[in-house]
Amino acid sequence: MENIVTLKTNSKTTAAALGKVAVLMGGWSSEREVSLNSGNAVLQALLHRGVNAHGIDARRETIVQQLQTGAFDRVFNIMHGPGGEDGVIQGLLEVLQIPYTGSGVMASALAMDKLRTKQLLEGANIPTPRYMVLDEDTDLNYVIADLDLPLMVKPALEGSSIGMSKVSEEQQLHDAYATATQYHGAVIAEQWVEGAEYTVAILDKQALPVIKLETPHSFYDYEAKYHANDTRYHCPCGLSQDEEGSLQRLALSAFRSIGATGWGRVDIMCDKTGKPFVIEINTVPGMTDHSLVPMAAKAQGIDFDELVFRILCQTLESNETQQHEGNVHVNTH
Repeated sequence: MENIVTLKTNSKTTAAALGKVAVLMGGWSSEREVSLNSGNAVLQALLHRGVNAHGIDARRETIVQQLQTGAFDRVFNIMHGPGGEDGVIQGLLEVLQIPYTGSGVMASALAMDKLRTKQLLEGANIPTPRYMVLDEDTDLNYVIADLDLPLMVKPALEGSSIGMSKVSEEQQLHDAYATATQYHGAVIAEQWVEGAEYTVAILDKQALPVIKLETPHSFYDYEAKYHANDTRYHCPCGLSQDEEGSLQRLALSAFRSIGATGWGRVDIMCDKTGKPFVIEINTVPGMTDHSLVPMAAKAQGIDFDELVFRILCQTLESNETQQHEGNVHVNTH
């Protein structure tokens, strides 16, 4: 069985055809610094390809004016977390009628909210770990009795593993809940899946080679993602061709189920029996030197500059669809 990695190219697209491009980075979420790192890497890649690209450090006070006065033809959005990945900046760009990379308003909002994502995955019969929503009145003993230990506690509206805690002992649950409540949105406790962790990058409606993650940390936390040198990434992932193809199809199903488009990443855990569970869907994944989408693209023979160029070229496809269908919106998702 062939892996799902046959990708189209944008060899006929010239840098000039893309016009003036704004690379939106930074923002006001807890992932601001990661976004600045991603944004500068993306900006340099576009400049290497001859694109008329300009970096914008997006701030609430100035972003509207910068976009209105900049006369930009399109936007490469690399803002992570709330404000940039949750449909907010996407909605603004729709109003301003500026084509942008990645998913639209609805899919962005759904993917950013881990609780809503899990509810939708359940409705689509896509496997995801069991969970409970926690609040100040929740009987924590009941949570443990229902989900067992260990379990994961996480804020629903954060990315990059921010605010997440692995709970291995009963007395840790209260502190884990308190940590998660420091962030916006609901707090969920999730069944712990003991087994191998994988991630599947999505590009041009196709799944890239699967990456297996290994870390000596208790889980793939913020430190393991962005700073640690002992996190190991395996690509090839060590699965058989059929097994890898199965994870790719599951990732594509999850990605499509929320209406996500363009590019992104789906994180999957497999238990000791090999049963997969979708953990999270990312619509604006990191693009730093530790990031997974560039790693998967490289395994497919796509270097970083080409990857960034292909993602940006998807905004031209949105324009063509809009013109063909007579839609009043510039971006169609």
